[in-house]
Amino acid sequence: MTDAKPDLLLIGSATPYMRDRMAEDFTVHSLPSEAERESFFAEVGPKIVAVTVYGGAGLPGDVMDRLPNLRVISNYGVGYDAVDTPRAVARGILISHTPDVLNDEVANTAILLWLATSRKLAAYDAYVRAGRWASEGNPALTRGTQGRTVGIIGMGRIGQAIAVRLPVFGARILYHARSARDLPYEYFADLTEMARESEVLICITPGGPATRHLVNAEVIEALGPEGILVNVSRGTVVDEEALVAALLDGRLGGAGLDVFENEPQVPEALFAMENVTLQPHIGSASEETRRAMGDLACDNLVQFLKDGTVLTPVPECREMNAKAAG
Repeated sequence: MTDAKPDLLLIGSATPYMRDRMAEDFTVHSLPSEAERESFFAEVGPKIVAVTVYGGAGLPGDVMDRLPNLRVISNYGVGYDAVDTPRAVARGILISHTPDVLNDEVANTAILLWLATSRKLAAYDAYVRAGRWASEGNPALTRGTQGRTVGIIGMGRIGQAIAVRLPVFGARILYHARSARDLPYEYFADLTEMARESEVLICITPGGPATRHLVNAEVIEALGPEGILVNVSRGTVVDEEALVAALLDGRLGGAGLDVFENEPQVPEALFAMENVTLQPHIGSASEETRRAMGDLACDNLVQFLKDGTVLTPVPECREMNAKAAG
């Protein structure tokens, strides 16, 4: 007779492939509706030793508090701002995430959003489909993409993946981060000053309280009426109200947005703007990348069962993970 599998709580949806992988080593429970949670937590909550957070579902503190024996959280994604990390760390709960495997896809998406916005790809696709090319003739010219100055907010793994793609466009590359790094790009400690120097501003910094509205009205104003803002980080990084106002007034040239402050809600004012490209938070959403993310999320759980460590701890848990490794 085999030992019973440990219990895992899945928060958010998951692909059938990932569910099957988790079920190999765990008894998997899905978080029920609000009406059913009290009985669920009373009966199952004490059994849960692992949580998988899928997508942007998050793990708030009030749910975590109902899991007294929780030991590990596997976050599907590189960003984990929707997990109550301080509370988990205080309880000695390890948190893992899925960095690196999505770097290339997100970097490619950032470049695509810039190009599509600058050349009005979506707007002119609609122009052709509506028959306007035949009835109205050629649309207005757009600005080119070669030889532009591109500022990158955040120079971690994905920021660097974006930067290495830019030389083919003859770009001058600037970056803003908490500190300068040993990189062949121009560092700006002052974000507003960098925005003033940039023609394209790409956000790829982590979300959370520390970066909320980092790109504020002042930064947007500095980017100016010819500038393009691209956001593939978190919607909270940009002051969405200030962004919409600047676009409406012509004080910002355009925006390529994969993320929003209150997803899946998107400001309706953006829908009619030809100088804005909108995507439903799919920066890493290719079949290959999502499978690799799922594998790493599951591999972290398997590793935890083996020796109490995870393969890719979030920064706040690296010391805890090292101690567990002995």
